Amino acid sequence: MDRPTLAVADVFHRYGDLYRAQAGPSLSTAQRHVMTAIEQCRTAALGGHVEQCDCCGHTRVWYNSCANRHCPSGQSLTRAAWIEARHAELLDCGEYFHVVFTVPDQIAVIAAQNKAVAYGLLFRAAAETLRTIAADPRHLGAEIGFFAVLHTWGSTLVHHPHLHCVVPGGGLSFDGTRWIACRPGFFLPVRVLSRLFRRLFLTYLQDAFAAGTLRFGASLAALTDPQAFATPVAPARRIDWVVYAKRPFAGPQQVLDYVGRYTHRVAISNERLLDVEGGHVRFRYKDYRADSAPEVKTMTLLATEFIRRFLLHVLPAGFHRIRYYGFLGNCVRREKLALCRHLLHMPAQVPTDKCPGTDYRDRCEVLTGVSLRACPICAEGQMRVIEHLVGPRPTFSDTS
Repeated sequence: MDRPTLAVADVFHRYGDLYRAQAGPSLSTAQRHVMTAIEQCRTAALGGHVEQCDCCGHTRVWYNSCANRHCPSGQSLTRAAWIEARHAELLDCGEYFHVVFTVPDQIAVIAAQNKAVAYGLLFRAAAETLRTIAADPRHLGAEIGFFAVLHTWGSTLVHHPHLHCVVPGGGLSFDGTRWIACRPGFFLPVRVLSRLFRRLFLTYLQDAFAAGTLRFGASLAALTDPQAFATPVAPARRIDWVVYAKRPFAGPQQVLDYVGRYTHRVAISNERLLDVEGGHVRFRYKDYRADSAPEVKTMTLLATEFIRRFLLHVLPAGFHRIRYYGFLGNCVRREKLALCRHLLHMPAQVPTDKCPGTDYRDRCEVLTGVSLRACPICAEGQMRVIEHLVGPRPTFSDTS
C-alpha cells in the first residue's frame, strides 16, 4: 500500500498551535506570517474556484496558493517562469561553473540573529571575491557575469548559510573586444578565492559591528561588548573557509536543470517527509559526511523541533535571495549579453512571442507543459470554471 502524500502544511496544521504556545514572544512576526501562509495554502481560507468538465461533467475544486516563497507547495510556476527568463541568457561559452561559498559555524551563529545584514555581507563578499580574482591578469583577466542563490539550510534543516554561484566559463576583456575563455575544466583557484572571501567578509562584519548595525539577544547578548564579539570572530580568522568549485556543467541544458532544482528550493520539500505522527516528524536527508557518495538516511524530530528548524530559514521581508553580478547585473545585462553573444559568434537572438498571459492555467501550460484544462477523468473535455470561491485577502505573501 502506498504511503499517504504528506506536506509541511500537515505538520503546521497538527502542531503549529503547540509550537506557537511554546515559542511565545521569541516567534517573530515574519515567522508567524509564514506559518499562517503555509497553513492556509490550498485551502478554502484563500478562496479558489470550482471547475467542471464540459464533456463528462467531472467536477473539482481548486484552492488558491498562498504565494509565499517559503511554502513548499507554491514554487512550481514561479520556478518555471524564472527558468524561462534565464534560458535567453545562456551563452555558448563551452562550460559553466558552480562555485559555493560557505561561512564557518562561528559566523553562522552571528548570522542567525542578524539575517539581513549577515546575508547581505555574504553576497557582497562572495561577489567581490569572484570579480576581483577573475579580473586579475594572473588568473583570467576578464569581467565575468554570474548569479548567486542563497541557501541557509543543511540537509537536516540546521542553519548553514551558503551561496551557490553559477558562472559562465569566461568573460569580457576590459576593452570589450574579446571573449576570454577559462582553461578547460578550470575556473579560478579555490584557495585564493577562500582567503580573499574570508578577509573581505570579516572586514565587512567588523565594520557592521562598529557601525552598530548588528543586534544580539538571548544567548548572544554578551556579544554587544567589543571584546566578547572578538571571541567567535578570532578563530574564524585562522581557519580555512569553505569555497569549492563543483564539476563544471556539461552545457547550457544542464545549467537549466540545475537552476530548476536549486533556485526556488525551500528548506525541505514535501517529498522528503515520511511520517507525521505521535508528535514526531520523520524525513529523509543526505549525509554528506560519508566518504563516498552522500548516503540517504532518515531522521526523526519532535514536531515542534521540526517547525523551529524550518522557521530558522525564514528570510527578512523583501530580501532578495537571487542576485546578479558583472555582465549579468540588472543595469547592464541587455547590452553586455548582446556583446557576449556577438563575440561568441552566437546567432542573433530572436524575440519570442511566447506570452503566458494572466490566467494561472495558461501560464502553467506554457511554462511547464502541463495542462490544467484537460479533464483528468475522460481526457476528452476541458475543465471550465463554473463558480468562484471568495476567501479573505491574504496579507502574508512575500515573493521577492
